[in-house]
Amino acid sequence: MKVLIVDDSKAMRMIVQRTLKQAGFANIQAIEAANGVEALQMIADQSPDIVLSDWNMPEMKGIELLTTLRSNGKHVPLGFITSESSPEIREQATAAGAAFVIIKPFTPAAFEQALKPLMA
Repeated sequence: MKVLIVDDSKAMRMIVQRTLKQAGFANIQAIEAANGVEALQMIADQSPDIVLSDWNMPEMKGIELLTTLRSNGKHVPLGFITSESSPEIREQATAAGAAFVIIKPFTPAAFEQALKPLMA
C-alpha cells in the first residue's frame, strides 16, 4: 500500500511514518510532499492508495488540496493529521470528504483506528 504523507515539516513526516509502523502498518510504501501543490503532482504521478495531510501548510492548505482533488474527480481517501482541533475544522473536513481527522499529538492507536477501515 502506498501512502502519501503531506506536511511542511520534514520531522513531522518522519514521525508520521514511524507512527504508521508502530500502529502495525509495516508493509506500506511512504512517499512525501511538503505542501498541497507538491501533493497534487505526487498524486498524479504516483497514484497513492491514501493521503495523510496536515491542515496548515504554505502554498496550499490541506483543505484546499482535498477540495481540489474532489473537484478534479479524484477520490483517493484523504485524512488530516493536524493540530487544528475545533469542531468547525472537523465539520469542514468531513463536509469536504475527509476520511478522518487525527489531532496532534497523536498515538499509534489513533492511526490504527482511523486507517484500519481504509486499508481492509
